Amino acid sequence: MRWKKGVGSVLLLGAAYGVLEEGLLVTSWFSPYWGDLGPMAVYGRWLGVNWVWAEMLTIYHAVFSITIPILFVELAYFQRRDERWVGKKTFAALLAVLSVVTVFGLFLFSTLMNYWTPLPQYLFGIAIMLVFVYLARRLASDWGMHGQKAFPKSIVFWFVAAVAGFVFFLGFYSSPYLVPWPVAMIYGPLIIFLTVKFLKRFNWYEEAGDMHVFALCSGALMFFLVFAPLQELDKTRTDIRTGMSLVALTFAVGLIWLGLKIKRRNKDSALGI
Repeated sequence: MRWKKGVGSVLLLGAAYGVLEEGLLVTSWFSPYWGDLGPMAVYGRWLGVNWVWAEMLTIYHAVFSITIPILFVELAYFQRRDERWVGKKTFAALLAVLSVVTVFGLFLFSTLMNYWTPLPQYLFGIAIMLVFVYLARRLASDWGMHGQKAFPKSIVFWFVAAVAGFVFFLGFYSSPYLVPWPVAMIYGPLIIFLTVKFLKRFNWYEEAGDMHVFALCSGALMFFLVFAPLQELDKTRTDIRTGMSLVALTFAVGLIWLGLKIKRRNKDSALGI
């Protein structure tokens, strides 16, 4: 990573990206007309902000859109995990492209939805994004990595991550039908607190292996692999569903391949090969 930071900073930058995409580009944080909102268009909406939706999507992007893909790439290309993959000029160019796309997306989606986010709310989104970036820059690179507990088998991490993934998605999507929205706003931070508290118990800095990281990432994705076939069978959906099961199966095969590759690598390392 360019700042030589740890996973904690990656998660915070992922949260900043979530604000950028959902708040500043497609403006689903603020627009009551965003197509995916469903009952969250009114559930938890206050002062022109879709609070429950914003919280859920920020966590989602931090974990699933940014951190997990980065960790998978580092697991697959472990020899280069400490290298910078782009130079300063390329990074600046990519940042410029992202800025242009964000502005273009803002005008495009605001026009399509016929809803322009009021300036105070939009500035609020920018401020939240910058806070996440600042916190990522300030967080120690070894934050949360020096626990005292011995590591259990990697299957334990897979199970915990799988349960957390199901609890996250099912809890948020069922909350409009089960609980008042102020209570739902506690749900996301509670999941984060419990998950971080569990992971900080272990000494990731010295004892963790790639299989533990792989178990966490693959476990968290089980929700998608289970629900993809169910979504393809859902005849009430009006979008294109064909092929979702095939995509899930292909991804599962890829996960198995990567897991076996990591196991083989660990075995060769133990044998001094």
